[in-house]
Amino acid sequence: MRTRIVTGRRPGEAVPARYPTVLEILQESIWAHGDKRAVVTPPPQPQSQGQNGGDYVEISYRAIGELSDRVAAALQHVGVRPGDHVAILSKPRPEWCVAALGALKAGARAMPIDPLLKAPEIHRLLVAGDAVGVLVSHELLPLVKGLETLEFIVDFDREPEGADARDGRLRSWEGFLGTAKHPYHKREVRPDDVAFLLSTSGTTGDAKIVMLTHQNLTSNVWGVLQRLTVSPDDVVVSIAPWNHSLGLIVLLTALRVGATIVYTNEYTQLPELMKRYRATVLVAVPKLYHAMYRRLEAALQQRRVSRWLLRLAPRLLGLQVKRKLTGGRLRFFVSGSAPLAPNVIAGFRRLGIGMIEGYGLTESSPVLTFSTPFNDKPGSVGPPLPNVELKLVDVNEEGIGELLARGPNVMKGYYKNPERTREAIDEEGWLHTGDLAFIDDQGWVYIKGRRKNVIVLSSGKNVYPEEIEWELGRIPYVEEVLVRAGYRGDEEVIQALIYPNWEEIGKPLSPEEVRKLIWAEIKKRHHHLAPYKRIKSEQDVIIVDKPFEKTSLRDIKRYLYVQPKLPPTRRPEGESEPPHEREDAS
Repeated sequence: MRTRIVTGRRPGEAVPARYPTVLEILQESIWAHGDKRAVVTPPPQPQSQGQNGGDYVEISYRAIGELSDRVAAALQHVGVRPGDHVAILSKPRPEWCVAALGALKAGARAMPIDPLLKAPEIHRLLVAGDAVGVLVSHELLPLVKGLETLEFIVDFDREPEGADARDGRLRSWEGFLGTAKHPYHKREVRPDDVAFLLSTSGTTGDAKIVMLTHQNLTSNVWGVLQRLTVSPDDVVVSIAPWNHSLGLIVLLTALRVGATIVYTNEYTQLPELMKRYRATVLVAVPKLYHAMYRRLEAALQQRRVSRWLLRLAPRLLGLQVKRKLTGGRLRFFVSGSAPLAPNVIAGFRRLGIGMIEGYGLTESSPVLTFSTPFNDKPGSVGPPLPNVELKLVDVNEEGIGELLARGPNVMKGYYKNPERTREAIDEEGWLHTGDLAFIDDQGWVYIKGRRKNVIVLSSGKNVYPEEIEWELGRIPYVEEVLVRAGYRGDEEVIQALIYPNWEEIGKPLSPEEVRKLIWAEIKKRHHHLAPYKRIKSEQDVIIVDKPFEKTSLRDIKRYLYVQPKLPPTRRPEGESEPPHEREDAS
């Protein structure tokens, strides 16, 4: 098959010859929007009332500018030099935003760390990333204060007490800002300077530190805004944390245009929060949209009038839904990080609620493609951004190959890992995404799954686990599902690990009874899958006793559940399956 390069650039559309720095685009917004509310987040402490829907905290554009100036001066006072790495370990909060921008103003690099990681993982990243210091929420302080490589530690929430007060490295947020007696010394910052160091999710068990330059991020903001209309009138509610590339680009894009961004991790409070802040855009992950649509569909079916409107006037019904959710201001939903079920996309669009699905990865800052709010291609993640090029390599007879990307948003590389960088980016600048995709005649992309997840059967057929997971995930009794290669005797088979939806099942059943119940539903859906993609036996349905371990964006850590390539018939006598995969787990 002839290699075809596709781009989202329209005829006659130009792309910038130079992209600005993150400091330049945010400074424009700070000057233009002054006292307008910029960022809203839950209160920082877990025990606070905000975790139960109470008052959120906020910061204005002007305050971000003024406080980040003080952070830059304080960082320079404690000895931070241009190019140093300053870590931030916290859930999103106003101080996070101020600390990151202050680090950039000081000529340093911001290094956000996932607050959900364990102490050994955090230590590894701080040491591997050569962090000179860390700004941290108080509840996470015990995870870092024993690390001797840190030159300074700033507690966002409290004054040091007891033994902590005798640690010369440790200071409070107010004490830290108080060291800024003079304005910070402005450093020259170029578009090709590294701005952020983000660690990949580590779903393979091998997290890498990605170097993203100012240009990487601002070119991605520019590309997104060519396809997505966002203005100062918008209120963007997002559940994506800022240490993740999706959350970071949503934050930068909202601030670039002068919008208000509301971050939340309180999923149960989401409807009330959207209504309180009169949200216009929601950015979330597929799992949340799937749950929202199931509840919405169930509620609509309960009333005769709603069922009638759904059949004859769905958009009129959609107006009622939008009024209930946000006072009628809702414009569209944005989904990323995992495949979104086509029936959910079609269902929301039928109600007149726009649904945009995007695709990208940390190494591309992250967005590569975007669909439109209303289109007739459910299942597609859309065409590439105007400053992005895509192509497929190693294409099979179905037109599916590995997706490669090139553009100003492609990372500078992995920190101190030139070998892995060369593996990811070839000599022509193409980033090898590791994802398998199909590109249609209009240049719209359909993601089929991760290349490393593909199951190659003895027949030579390729099975993409994500396709089967989506189909099985539609079963009401299935809360979570992971499809993998397994063994029965000496035969390689397709297995489905399933965590049941106990609320939907509605009554206490043994794991064996649950398996029979779900197996009956799986057989009903076999006609939606090619014969070689089907689960062949009830034995290959494995009921797990707890939800799968996930990243901060709710992606399953697949590497924890890979079946060793050792057929069970050859297991040493007496050796059992891992505890989390036992079929008799309750």
